[in-house]
Amino acid sequence: MQTARDVFSYRKYWAKRLTPAPFLPMSRAEMDELGWDSCDIILVTGDAYMDLPSFGMAIIGRVLEAQGFRVGIIAQPDWKSAEAFKALGRPNLFFGISAGNMDSMVNRYTADRKIRSDDAYTPGGAAGRRPDRSVIVYAQRAREAFGDVPIIIGGIEASLRRIAHYDYWSDKVRCSILLDAKADLLVYGNAERQVVEIAHRLAAKEPIASITDVRGTAFVRSALPEGWSEIDSTHLDTPGVLNPPVNPYASEEEMRSTKGSFSLREKDRMRVEHTAANDRPHPGPLPGGEGNSNINVVHLHKRVPKLDREKTVIRLPAFEAVSNDSILYAHASRVMHLETNPGNARALVQRHGERDVWLNPPPLPLTTKEMDGIYELPYQRQPHPAYGKEKIPAYEMIRFSIAIQRGCFGGCTFCSITEHEGRIIQNRSEDSVIREIETIRDTVPGFTGVISDLGGPTANMYRIACKSREIESACRKPSCVYPDICQNLNTDHAPLIHLYKRARELPGIKKVLIGSGVRYDLAVQSPAYVKELVQHHVGGYLKIAPEHSREGPLSKMMKPGMGAYHKFKELFDKYSKEAGKEQYLIPYFIAAHPGTTDEDMLELALWLKQNGFRADQVQAFLPSPMATATAMYHSGKNPLRKVTRASEPVYIPKGLKQRRLHKAFLRYHDANNWPMLRAALRRMHRTDLIGSGKHQLIPTYQPAGTGQVHEGHRGGKRFATQHTGLPRFAPKKPKPRAGQRPHKTLHPGSPTGSGKRR
Repeated sequence: MQTARDVFSYRKYWAKRLTPAPFLPMSRAEMDELGWDSCDIILVTGDAYMDLPSFGMAIIGRVLEAQGFRVGIIAQPDWKSAEAFKALGRPNLFFGISAGNMDSMVNRYTADRKIRSDDAYTPGGAAGRRPDRSVIVYAQRAREAFGDVPIIIGGIEASLRRIAHYDYWSDKVRCSILLDAKADLLVYGNAERQVVEIAHRLAAKEPIASITDVRGTAFVRSALPEGWSEIDSTHLDTPGVLNPPVNPYASEEEMRSTKGSFSLREKDRMRVEHTAANDRPHPGPLPGGEGNSNINVVHLHKRVPKLDREKTVIRLPAFEAVSNDSILYAHASRVMHLETNPGNARALVQRHGERDVWLNPPPLPLTTKEMDGIYELPYQRQPHPAYGKEKIPAYEMIRFSIAIQRGCFGGCTFCSITEHEGRIIQNRSEDSVIREIETIRDTVPGFTGVISDLGGPTANMYRIACKSREIESACRKPSCVYPDICQNLNTDHAPLIHLYKRARELPGIKKVLIGSGVRYDLAVQSPAYVKELVQHHVGGYLKIAPEHSREGPLSKMMKPGMGAYHKFKELFDKYSKEAGKEQYLIPYFIAAHPGTTDEDMLELALWLKQNGFRADQVQAFLPSPMATATAMYHSGKNPLRKVTRASEPVYIPKGLKQRRLHKAFLRYHDANNWPMLRAALRRMHRTDLIGSGKHQLIPTYQPAGTGQVHEGHRGGKRFATQHTGLPRFAPKKPKPRAGQRPHKTLHPGSPTGSGKRR
């Protein structure tokens, strides 16, 4: 894989002598105290400003400060006018704009599109402190405030909307957020490399319009640069017949207006040859599976020659095409996901009207040295003093957790970590993690000796990677662990075990809990890891995510089968018993995922009952922008395979009534759900499951005052507690990590917010 310039190797900007600041300033009064006449960079965020490396804008701010720049923060501004964006004056270099650690639409709405009543990233948990589509609104207000200042957008919201994307909340395909925000540049993925280089180049008086060669950025350009080669994405993965049969008598205007026609440039369009039935034999079924016809639709493409990857761009179907044709959307999603490995990804381009949105390849992973430097910058590890004594729920949840890694090679289709952080694991050194634990122990108010998490997007991918750098750089597989663990993956958990042991033996540390999700199919490869985890790092129960019990939904999620779950549970129970501890596995499940039928949910409900689980609250699938499962949801096709019009359809539970039914199956024990479930069982001809027998799911009787689904069960946490026959099992529950609604929206230390999963 290529090498990148070290983030900390740049010559420091002249203002280095004026930094660091105790907190990055949020007001002119703070700037005056620091002796600043202006800010070089102003960061705008939809979250309250909390200065610790679990929050994206704190990381980016401190990284830029370490380069010598004066960085100010405008947190949760009043977006109804431009005045709040003038609070710190005109930035000398640029505005950096993010919605915060969560996508603003996920933050504000449930999976049923109902507005949430709280916001964990706001003082007091108050809702309503950020607008819908915050990046767009903030960028527009910043432009109103200072029209000539470059605007760079980033974070999870911008990252997952960098190309044309399906928007669940408006139920349509929207254009790249770069155009809606009218920004100069979009930074996607983990942002340190990109932002540092851009800041230094702008400081050197380079126009932002000329900064088009930074990996991990997107921008608008009008034409293909000289020396570049362009490949039509359909040459790489033909989606099938995209044009309807052509009417030979139609006018040119009628042909242009034909809905759903393929809208690549004219030179890349398909041509239609009308041949007499007996003129020559038809070569066979067309790519779309339509069979023999006297209209032969063929692609105007030749065998693609070997091209210089560094000077090759793949042209995706245009925004107008994917907006009108869900099959093309699924095709574009598939191609985009095949180009996410920094070792072999090529640039992508997508036409939007008369302009091209150009995506450079993803950024190169950070080295361990760079990761250490980023996480050991002078964070105060507290919210800004401006908030006084008001509690910020996200901070309270995550203040004693530590990020040890970034990235995930699991490839779950509902998860956006790969699109955002990548599938190559970026690790901190053991010494750096230990130093951060000691810093928390010695400096953070309220620390009781318990570290709430050592993890990242997952708990147990620390220092796990491909055995061969060459293979890793060439690989385009979306997952290293599905359908089975790749033979080239090193699954050694020894470095993680050593880190756990060293952390728990530190003076003043009573307990080190693991709150990140354990990839249990990977964990069972190392029984020694499971033993260390279970006997020393579980606080009563451990949350894991089987997501479902049936192969149909699991194959669309790219999750392992229940065999791995049962093997992990066997080890969990064995080592808990050896330690003399009563501990429980708490499984996560998801309702209404693409590929899930009513019968699948019924079988899952029966599995839950047979295993003594009662779901406390449940989460329905939320189609996040750019996720593979979202392409399934929108198109009804499976982009894990080549997409054609004849592809096997994927069943999509879409309607609100059916989504609620799927959640009701997970809460089969709730009497409020019984009327709905009885009606469903009758419709499914499963009345044998209605009754009071052990083998039956719900009773025939209905308790007085029940029968209505409570609003509180429509989202939120989605774990199950185990029914033991004793009083309801209710161990002390470690608070969910910030942004854990929906699952894994945030993990500790993501510089732009963690990959949103649902």
